Amino acid sequence: MTKQHEQLHRDETVLRSMGMTELRSIYEDMGLTQEELAILTRPRRIVTATFPVTLKNGRIRMFLGHRVLYNDARGPAKGGIRFHPDLTVEDVSELAFLMALKCAVVNIPFGGSKGGVKVNPAELDSHELEQVTRAYIRAVADDIGPYKDIPAPDVYTDERTMAWILDEYERIMRRHQPAVVTGKPPALGGIEARRYSTALGGVHVLEEAMKERGLTPKGARAAVQGFGNVGENMARLLHERGCRVVAVSDVNGGTANPSGLDIEALRRHKAGSGTVAGFSGGKRISNEELLAVDCEILVPAALSNQLHAGNAKEVKASIVLELANGPTTVDADDMFYARDIMVVPDILANAGGVVVSYFEWVQNLSNDFWPEEKVLKRLHRTMTTAFSDVHARCRGGKCRLRKAAYELGVRRILDAERLRGNL
Repeated sequence: MTKQHEQLHRDETVLRSMGMTELRSIYEDMGLTQEELAILTRPRRIVTATFPVTLKNGRIRMFLGHRVLYNDARGPAKGGIRFHPDLTVEDVSELAFLMALKCAVVNIPFGGSKGGVKVNPAELDSHELEQVTRAYIRAVADDIGPYKDIPAPDVYTDERTMAWILDEYERIMRRHQPAVVTGKPPALGGIEARRYSTALGGVHVLEEAMKERGLTPKGARAAVQGFGNVGENMARLLHERGCRVVAVSDVNGGTANPSGLDIEALRRHKAGSGTVAGFSGGKRISNEELLAVDCEILVPAALSNQLHAGNAKEVKASIVLELANGPTTVDADDMFYARDIMVVPDILANAGGVVVSYFEWVQNLSNDFWPEEKVLKRLHRTMTTAFSDVHARCRGGKCRLRKAAYELGVRRILDAERLRGNL
């Protein structure tokens, strides 16, 4: 297994641990009944299957796959499919519940699910990965569907994987069903904006947070840790809105310029060299140094557990926007709260991707196509409303946006269960 695989597995472990720790505390504060706890702590359906795949060398290998539907009281379940060598059903179940909460926080009519295959994709070629994907879908086909459970890309899966899933599912059902999966290539019913929707959703939430702090984008200084798809698009979008992006970084290090980085030149540098490190328009810094630069906005958009008790006191930003999953430890969160640093939690900040996935699903169901401006307008409205809903729980008193978001998600799920007569 590669170091990247190992790091991703550690990141997800931290994310789940933090999320469940926060939820246990919230359950106590909310005074939930035993019946409510039973609904929240048990998935509705777990599917585990083993299936054979013939590899290029002619040998047959058995693979293990899971699909967990955690809760669907608010609508069909929604959640990604990941390929990972350390995948467990416990991992999948906890991530499925966090997905249910995320959909509830942004108030889209989805429940939560997750799935995947225990496989190291680096060990297989494209043809073998396609065969694994198709075999997995044959194994879970009865448990997914446009009105039941809708997959999407996740760790080590992408648009191409979703195209294989769509094709295999339609072969099984013997009819076109584009709404069975989202994150597809645009030529198969996907949405172009889906490729940058996580970053754009984060920008919309950030702009609302800045209003609460008396800040405006023009001239505000921002630092972005991570320059993958999400981080690069975030830096670009902030720059376009007049922010001064003073530092960015990736796995190889970072670059900083107090006067502001030339983002387009930096993107060209990365395209040519594969990293932002060594960019001539800034001073070389480490990932750790980026977290402590002078700025108003800090955007961790890379790995989890980056902000912790050992470095939280060095953070100078007024707002921390969590585009990564679980970038802030519980101890750091406490320190930020004591220092009145606003932390916009991942469950809200990075929900733009699932929101646009919802739009894709709606269009596919009606065999419709929305112009991009309609997608972007509805994304803006959904994300700003979600921030308002979360922040409203804090008005009249100091509170954590993370706690407010979790409580809101839990309440919306329980309200749906109650209306259905399950409580």
